[in-house]
Amino acid sequence: MSVDSVFVHKMWDDVELSKMVSGGIPFAMLSDAAGRVGSLYDVYDIDAGVETRGRFIIDPDGIIQGYEVLTPPVGRNVMESLRQIQAFQLVRQSKGTEVTPSGWRPGKPTLKPGPDLVGRVWEHWKTGLAFD
Repeated sequence: MSVDSVFVHKMWDDVELSKMVSGGIPFAMLSDAAGRVGSLYDVYDIDAGVETRGRFIIDPDGIIQGYEVLTPPVGRNVMESLRQIQAFQLVRQSKGTEVTPSGWRPGKPTLKPGPDLVGRVWEHWKTGLAFD
C-alpha cells in the first residue's frame, strides 16, 4: 500500500516488478492516496504528501506483531519479511510452546520457552542452533 495511485502501481508492476518477479507480484497493491492508513500507522508525512517505507506484520486477530520503518534511501529485505511471517505463524500455531531464535528458518530447531531456558540460551548459541 502506498500513496501512489492504482495507475502508478500498474505501471510499476508492468515495467519493473514483472521483470523482477515472474508473472508479477502475487498480491494486489493498494492505494492510500489520501494517506489515511499511513496516518494511522504514523508513516505518512502530511507536508510532503508521502509515506515513509513501513512494513507491518499483523496477525489474524488484528494485532501488530512486528514492524519496520525505513527512510527512502534504504531498501527492504523481502526474504527477511517472509522469514519473520513464518516465525510468527509457527509461534502462533504452537500456542507459544515454541519460540524462534535469532536467524531461525523453517525446518530449523526452535526453543521451548520456560524457566529452564533462562540463563541457558548461550548453550543454544554455542551449538549454532540460533544463528547463521
